[in-house]
Amino acid sequence: MAVDTITVYCPPVKLRSLTLDELTIEDERSFRHVALYGDLKQVLQRDGYRFRVPDVEASWDRVVFLNLTFWNQSEQGDLIPSEHIAADVVAHVAWHHLAHRALAPASAGAPPSAESLLLAEAIASAFDLYLVGRLLGHAPNAEFLATQVPAMAEAAEAAGLSDAGFEALLAGVSADPERAFEDLRALLFDVTTALRPCDSMGGAAEILAGFDAHRFAPLLHHYELSNWILSTRASGLSPAPDPVARAVDAALRSAPVALDWLEQRWVRPPAPLPLAAQTADAAAQTADAAAQTAPEP
Repeated sequence: MAVDTITVYCPPVKLRSLTLDELTIEDERSFRHVALYGDLKQVLQRDGYRFRVPDVEASWDRVVFLNLTFWNQSEQGDLIPSEHIAADVVAHVAWHHLAHRALAPASAGAPPSAESLLLAEAIASAFDLYLVGRLLGHAPNAEFLATQVPAMAEAAEAAGLSDAGFEALLAGVSADPERAFEDLRALLFDVTTALRPCDSMGGAAEILAGFDAHRFAPLLHHYELSNWILSTRASGLSPAPDPVARAVDAALRSAPVALDWLEQRWVRPPAPLPLAAQTADAAAQTADAAAQTAPEP
C-alpha cells in the first residue's frame, strides 16, 4: 500500500539588524513621566544598540525560546517578534546592555561570570517592579500594567497571598518604587546565587523557605528563576564569586537610593567606570557605610 508523503517547504528565516530608531515603541506615552526611562532609551540610541528582527513576524513563544536558549550577552541583538517593541522591553534591554559593559571581565574574550549575569537580570527585572509603582498612580491604563499586574497577581495567589495582601503589596510598591526596586533586586540576587550551586531538591526547598518572610517572596516565581539558573549552568560559567558583581551588589545595598547609584555610575556617564576603579569605588562606599553604622567604642 502506497503511503503519500507531504513535503512542506519552510523558507529560511532572515534576521534583520535594526536600531531602536528604526523600531516603533509601543505604550511609550505611559512612561513619559519616568525620566529614567528616557535616559535608558538614550543609552541604546547613543550606543547604536541593534535588535534582531525576523523578516516575517514571529510568535512571541518562538522569540522567548530563542532568546532564552541562544542569547549571548557578548553579542548585541535581542530578538524581537517584529518592528514593534514595548517601552518596558526597551528599559529591560538597556539595563542588560549597561550591566554587560560594567561587569564584563577585564580580560578580552573571557566569558561573563554567573554572578554578573544573575545581577544583571536582577536589576532589569526589579526595574519592571519599579515601573509598576511609577505607573500605577500616573498611567493606570498603561498596556504594561494590563499585562504585568495580572501576571504578578497570579503568582502571588499561587504563593498563598490573599487579594487584600496583594493590594497591600502593590500599595507599598506605589508608595516607594525606589525602595521596592532595591528590595526586589537584592532578593532576586540572593535567591539565585544561593540556588545556583545547590545540587539537591531538598537543599533548594530549604533555601527558598529561608526567604518566605520577605515581602516580595510571593512574586519570586513570577520571574521564572529556573531559567536564570539553568542558563548559567548550561553555559558552564564559573560558580566562583565575582568580586566586581559582589562589590556592585554591596554598593547598591548601602546606597541611600540604589537607582540613583546606578543612574550616576551606569546611565549618565558615556561609559561605566573602568572595572578596577568601579570595584574600588564600590568597596570604598561599602566601607564608609559600615564605618558610619559601626557602634562607637
